[in-house]
Amino acid sequence: MPSWEAPPSFAEYVRDRHRELLRFAYLLSGDEQLAADLVQDALERTGMAWKRVQRTDEPGVYVRRIIVNQYLNRRRALRRERLTDRVPEVVHVDPEPADHGLWQAIRALPRQQRTVLVLRYYDDLSEAQAAAVLGCSVGTVKSNTSRALQKLRDSMRMEAAADGH
Repeated sequence: MPSWEAPPSFAEYVRDRHRELLRFAYLLSGDEQLAADLVQDALERTGMAWKRVQRTDEPGVYVRRIIVNQYLNRRRALRRERLTDRVPEVVHVDPEPADHGLWQAIRALPRQQRTVLVLRYYDDLSEAQAAAVLGCSVGTVKSNTSRALQKLRDSMRMEAAADGH
């Protein structure tokens, strides 16, 4: 298998954005190992296309689009998974958030709704920017956001009622 040397500009991009991309993938998936896999795959694909990608204004949009697509289509990817006898590298992901109930409710959302919330409120993207990352219409982003927020409100109300508040 031929060896590939990362261009200095790509290596710098990875150093500057790796932790941020891991957090993004973790918020989507709720799983540290899956987040690391999503980021690794996205960076591998980005590295191979770096000459073209770096000419765009926002390489981050390209990388996030890969992460989102891989996350939303992971069942297909699992069918192609290859087992290995090597132990994976250990990654650092921030510890569990303090508001455990909210995070449980977020993790319980359907993947598309959770993805929209992460893009809109974690990455602070506009509806149009989130639609571009997802490859869907602005209306789809709006409806998924509305449904997700309503489910979170309902979940928080149920939790508060169970706690006697």
